[in-house]
Amino acid sequence: MNFSDDLILLSFLNTKLRDEYASLDELCRDNDLSREQTEQRLAALGYNYSEEQNRFL
Repeated sequence: MNFSDDLILLSFLNTKLRDEYASLDELCRDNDLSREQTEQRLAALGYNYSEEQNRFL
């Protein structure tokens, strides 16, 4: 995947977290995603998950 794919993923995840899911764990479980891999991938871009805000910042 490339940088623009990662930005699309970031946007997708934050939209889902805002509109449909109360937590990253719930989103990952429903979509068969690894939370650890998801967080690592976005952390490589400088984005980290905030449980308080329920989004990647």
